[in-house]
Amino acid sequence: MILETAKYQHAPEIVLLMNELGYQCSLDLIESKLKFITRSDFDQVFVAIIDDEVVGLISCHVTTLFHAAGKSGRITSLVVSSGARRKGVGEALLHKADNYFLKKECVKVEVTSSEHRKEAHKFYKAMGYLQESTRFIKSYN
Repeated sequence: MILETAKYQHAPEIVLLMNELGYQCSLDLIESKLKFITRSDFDQVFVAIIDDEVVGLISCHVTTLFHAAGKSGRITSLVVSSGARRKGVGEALLHKADNYFLKKECVKVEVTSSEHRKEAHKFYKAMGYLQESTRFIKSYN
């Protein structure tokens, strides 16, 4: 397995992964996100590649904490293709994210997971994450 920074040419496979996660993302959207992220010092996407196929990704974002010292890491997407699950891909991507966040001097990392993703919740707990808060969302569309 190879872990590397997502590149523009990975966009079509990333679209498929995001669709698997339940998000209907267009190729244009993913390409524009990758273009933005490649110019950002506080955002990064890593992909996992097995046999020349992108089988997983993790998106990482760094924010400054207002109420406390330090920065916080945030994972907004973590997905492993159905055929590559339970093979260490998700764990490897989380470790890659941890290294990124530590280099960015983050004091913590958080991930949000939909209520219905019970298997993902078990995975995060096994990886050392604690369920800590409730989130409220207001949509503008």
